[in-house]
Amino acid sequence: MTRPPADHGPQPELTDGVIVLRPWREEDIEPARLGHDEEIAYWFGFDAVVPSYEQHKKAVESWQAGYRDRSLVGFVIEHDGRPVGSVDVRDKGEQVGELSWTLYAGHRGHGYATRAVRMLVDYAIDELGMTRVEARVDPENHRSLRVATRAGLRREGIVRGRGDRKGATGHVLLARLADDPPITDPTSFRALLNSFLPRKRAISQMLIRDPEDRVLLCRLTYKKDWDLPGGVVEVHESPQLAVSREIEEELALDIKAGSLLLTDWLPTWGGWDDAICLVFDGGVHEPSLLDQVVAQPREIVSAHFCTLDEVREHCADFTARRIESALAAVTGGGPTYTESGR
Repeated sequence: MTRPPADHGPQPELTDGVIVLRPWREEDIEPARLGHDEEIAYWFGFDAVVPSYEQHKKAVESWQAGYRDRSLVGFVIEHDGRPVGSVDVRDKGEQVGELSWTLYAGHRGHGYATRAVRMLVDYAIDELGMTRVEARVDPENHRSLRVATRAGLRREGIVRGRGDRKGATGHVLLARLADDPPITDPTSFRALLNSFLPRKRAISQMLIRDPEDRVLLCRLTYKKDWDLPGGVVEVHESPQLAVSREIEEELALDIKAGSLLLTDWLPTWGGWDDAICLVFDGGVHEPSLLDQVVAQPREIVSAHFCTLDEVREHCADFTARRIESALAAVTGGGPTYTESGR
């Protein structure tokens, strides 16, 4: 990033009327270090619960030195004249800053961290010239995840690898960009919610039958068991249109999906997260339909009309249950919602 002139004046004080972010003073060291507890040590991976005076003094000196070239800008979080925590942003280069914050024992649960992070993000963008401010939070640290999202940082994903905490397997990456809409803007709030609310994978399949009630199954290249034709619904795609698209791409068949026969929840299995499988009615077709099939060789070996006995032979048990439930739903005699086919 482009550095400001070396003589940029003393580190400022920032306030929102409730808390103050201000530079560290020597008299802050003792109350700050005594505010450390097991929670701070756990999430930061510190060996000692309460640092020594000298250890915390060195941390304060690093913040003070960092401000001189803006490589690490740290503030005391003050409320009612007392230090209640700390917050800092480290320059990672290329106009990117990384946040860190903590609140001392007895001062959590009052919204101080959210206010502090929000003010520091604005300061980093407006005064330090950063275009992206991010935070990496332990996925089990729900308190800090709430702070980050309430401060306007959008969840972007999981960075796998070793975390600060012993036994951690990665971090949740959250960030706010300089051109994101203001937090008070409704579009910003919706985008924020959209970034961290749960997302379910959706799979659309089609039940295609012949006059003898045999079911069209695909023999697949990537697994031993056979399955109904269909596939994963793309982002922003209609599930009903998705299954027709998949069948055209994989089998070269133009079949429009009819009504929804079955919604089947698939629990976590074999490395896959859970998913919702929607089975649509593909109608009744003559066996000669197979003569029109042009299988996509990367995924489909062949396609066959199968009896229920053959379905049970070639399919995974949960797939066979799903097909039986979908067949029963055709006549209105079966469930319209199942879990793993049950």
